[in-house]
Amino acid sequence: MSLIQPKTIWIVSYLHFVKESDNFFDKVYKVARLIPYGRVTSYGAIATYLGAARSARMVGWAMNKAHNLEDIPAHRVVNRKGLLTGKHHFDGTNLMQQLLESEGIVVLENQIQDLEKVMWIPINELPNIS
Repeated sequence: MSLIQPKTIWIVSYLHFVKESDNFFDKVYKVARLIPYGRVTSYGAIATYLGAARSARMVGWAMNKAHNLEDIPAHRVVNRKGLLTGKHHFDGTNLMQQLLESEGIVVLENQIQDLEKVMWIPINELPNIS
């Protein structure tokens, strides 16, 4: 009997492609696709996981380009304080907030409440890709 769950095997295989990719934006998108429903992460947390801790702004640029890509949950990526800094890149005035709230995340005045409860840190949750 195997102790490794099928989902774990899938994630490890998927992340192998993250490591092999040459394009930073593609790496960002692959990690963003793994953010669980009802959770958020930060630009810096993704950058740190990818081994580029000082590249949070580049992650932000990637997410700005991804807001219309249906398979990338760009609304789940916020700044380190839980502010919806990317909301102006979504169609409609409050679409980012509405998407988060539809997942059970409480947002008040453009900031996620109880951030520590919904924060997903890739480096703590995913296998090491370095």
